[in-house]
Amino acid sequence: MKKSDGERPTKKLRIALLHLSPIPGDLHHNRSLIKRAIELAASGGAHWVVSPELGVCGYQFARLIGTDWIAAQPDEWMTDFCRFVKDLRLTVFLSHPERERQTGKLYNSVFLVDPEGEIFCVHRKINVLTGSESWSSPGEKISPVECRSLKIGVLVCADAATKDIADTLKTKGAQILISPAAWGPGLYGPSGEWEQRTLDTGLPLIVCNRTGEEEGLSFLQAESVVVKNGRRVLSHHSERSVVLTFDVHGETLEILSTEYHREYL
Repeated sequence: MKKSDGERPTKKLRIALLHLSPIPGDLHHNRSLIKRAIELAASGGAHWVVSPELGVCGYQFARLIGTDWIAAQPDEWMTDFCRFVKDLRLTVFLSHPERERQTGKLYNSVFLVDPEGEIFCVHRKINVLTGSESWSSPGEKISPVECRSLKIGVLVCADAATKDIADTLKTKGAQILISPAAWGPGLYGPSGEWEQRTLDTGLPLIVCNRTGEEEGLSFLQAESVVVKNGRRVLSHHSERSVVLTFDVHGETLEILSTEYHREYL
């Protein structure tokens, strides 16, 4: 797996979470929203930017626009996006569906783009849910990626619901867990899973969730959180799209911020 060519770690690592309200099926709107949010994060001095799960298309996109638009990557839009990231000198965790070139299988993936505009890692969601996620095949590879001399484990939403994936990432050397999510409260909402993963592994967990509403689903109370040692250190929910920025120590990963800095879109 390629190592990110990002900058060397400093004592302060600024991370921005894009707590957005995507419109299901409206690719143009959502991609523009993500770019505006990333520009806002860059202007606030962010080093890493994390998008929510399926922020480019909405969670229930398949019933509205199907899956024919999902391409092998990098396609034309992704290539342009990578140039955009390079211009801003960021590392971006972008959730975007992916078609495997050889088999045509579809995956719910996260692309890690470095400050040189290179895709240095792709994580495919493993714990794929039935129903709205039936379009996606489960990923198989569980491995951390190195960025800024830190080893990061990526968990896409329900990947954090069970302990096996996080435990494997820890065993393979992960130092921090990052989770793009679309996980709202309710009957099947998060109920201590994030806290438990930090207790299981001893690693901090950063969850970039979302807001907004879709048919039969409300994310208005969904929380983007930073969890450490079984406790939510930072937490936010809102009805409006917002960029949430906070600082951690670039080597010890101590959480330096006592609250998010919020920039609403």
